[in-house]
Amino acid sequence: MSLAALSLAALVLAMVLSCISTVHVGFLSIALAWVVGVYFGGMKADQVVAGFPSGLFLTLVGVTLLFSQAQANGTLERVAQRTVRLCRGQRGIIPIAFFILTAFLSAIGPGNIASTAIMAPMGMAAAGRYGIPAFLMAIMIANGASAGSVSPLAPTGVVVNGIVARLGLPDAHWSIFLNNLAAHAVVAIVGYLLLGGWRLIVNRAPAAQVAVAGAGAGGASRAGGAGVPAGAAGAAGSVVDAGEGPLDWRQWLTLGLITALVLGVIFLNVNVGFGAIGAAMILTLAKAADDKAAAKAMPWGVIMLVCGVTVLVSILEKTGGMTLFATLLAKVATPLTAPAVTAFFTGAVSIYSSTTGVVLPAFLPTVPTLIAQIGGSTPMALISSMTVGGHLVDVSPLSTLGALCLAAAPAGTDTRRLFNQLLAWGMSMTVVGALVSWLLFGL
Repeated sequence: MSLAALSLAALVLAMVLSCISTVHVGFLSIALAWVVGVYFGGMKADQVVAGFPSGLFLTLVGVTLLFSQAQANGTLERVAQRTVRLCRGQRGIIPIAFFILTAFLSAIGPGNIASTAIMAPMGMAAAGRYGIPAFLMAIMIANGASAGSVSPLAPTGVVVNGIVARLGLPDAHWSIFLNNLAAHAVVAIVGYLLLGGWRLIVNRAPAAQVAVAGAGAGGASRAGGAGVPAGAAGAAGSVVDAGEGPLDWRQWLTLGLITALVLGVIFLNVNVGFGAIGAAMILTLAKAADDKAAAKAMPWGVIMLVCGVTVLVSILEKTGGMTLFATLLAKVATPLTAPAVTAFFTGAVSIYSSTTGVVLPAFLPTVPTLIAQIGGSTPMALISSMTVGGHLVDVSPLSTLGALCLAAAPAGTDTRRLFNQLLAWGMSMTVVGALVSWLLFGL
């Protein structure tokens, strides 16, 4: 077996194990990179270590620290409470409002998983209270989270943009973000309207008249089979009914710092990681947030998953494994079908594996080789197709976003039926993602 084939086999092994076992694929990837690079590739250990993405690590740590603080001091919860109030009880508008707010939260820093964890308990509780089908609320929240997930401020966006910059497209971040946002908005809104949302909108009776008595967060504990702790729903029932007093000084300071960070990144080219850590330290010194508690709440496992797989991918790039991967993928695509094919395969793998940590770091580096071998497409078309295809399937309950929504199902929900609905939606998104990518980026 050639060194290129061996390194590719190591990546495939990591992806398969991420689907069928509980092993931490980030650490496994680092171990595989060491064995393949040093003992088969004749590299020095320092050359393997050089593949660790220190800049990406710093950015992910900074962003997740800041938004862990914002969640801990209640800032993000207060923003969500006001979303329900702005809908003025029109239940057909509430899921759309949650899509917009979840996308916004995801885009400004927390990312898709954290935003869903914040919004799902509140959104699903609102669905139970106002007679909105839980399935409709779930697809709006999960798609909203994915819609904002590749902004330059979000963890997934940081990963994607770092890879894309190495491919020679350092200024593509806003195009990638807007393409992904547009695709998810189209799919979510069309799906919502076709599956019953239109009837909710047309029936403009105030939600209070159709509220389901006793709805709340009680259903959360029944969804433990989804692999998400029942506590993920938190005090969802209290969110809709909670007293909504004015923001306190800690929350105003948090919102001000987040706004300053966003503006600084957009207009002053501020480094996201350093800026987020600076904002987090201001909150800590002002005693507006507990940095130790926030650090414990950070998704360290996800951070190391992304960084570990990146180390292994760097070995593939050095040994020719990535070129071999792209060559195999190119054999089933044509210039016309390349966006659809890449979206389909990315989505099919992403159903069972981490989109941010495994799938996109593995697929995105193949773009230059795919373009060279297939022709007839553009790097941006394939990058956007992979991003859209990988994220559309994440409504599945086998993915974290869908599982969080299932775990927060309101009292009275048939959770088995909801599981099946979310699974059917997620599986169908492999085909829908391929079709949408072909229409938006291939024609």
